[in-house]
Amino acid sequence: MSSKTNPCVLLVEDEPAQREILRYNLSAEGYDVALAEDGDVALIMVDELMPDLILLDWMLPGVSGIEICRRIKTRKETRAIPVIMLSARSEELDRVRGLETGADDYVVKPFSVNELMARIRTQLRRTRPASVGQQLEYEDIRLDGESHRVTRADEPVKLGPTEFRLLSTLMEKPGRVWSREQLLDRVWGRDVYVDTRTVDVHVGRLRKALCRAGGEDPVRTVRGTGYALG
Repeated sequence: MSSKTNPCVLLVEDEPAQREILRYNLSAEGYDVALAEDGDVALIMVDELMPDLILLDWMLPGVSGIEICRRIKTRKETRAIPVIMLSARSEELDRVRGLETGADDYVVKPFSVNELMARIRTQLRRTRPASVGQQLEYEDIRLDGESHRVTRADEPVKLGPTEFRLLSTLMEKPGRVWSREQLLDRVWGRDVYVDTRTVDVHVGRLRKALCRAGGEDPVRTVRGTGYALG
């Protein structure tokens, strides 16, 4: 995953031409793309990467897309990851089966790439709103993902790029406790080696910037675990 921490999409597709077309278009949209050609590899990569979204072909060698979806959605650690099922099966019963298995969306092949990208943005708007330019609010703090501006009590807050990504991550799920390792993955990127103490340094900078004009510190330290907003 890149140091810009773009949303990570796991593409599970066994057909080489289709896989390459989707990989190209996903990359062009600014997503970090991980590839899996069969169900067994896909399940391993879900655990290793914890992607932000999964594009999942129904017909796969080994474990089927339906079974992968069922396993993802029955596990507490992965059930919140959006799954978009891709399938040549267009019958209503197949759509119903896919959605009842837990898929968040169901797209029939052949499909419009533009429409698929729109559906991906819709799912990410729900789970990673700042990454698709949405505004986030928590108490008197407002973060604009598109203009990269932050205000508190309508006063501008000056943040560096790392502190901005850190705040957007915390604001996407107020109350959620993020471990230092999870923040490293989300804010710095999975392929960047940074010591966990670096997280503490940047949280300190974020707190200082948010409280510069007064107001209580909104970032809570959870001893032995990490940080949360509120």
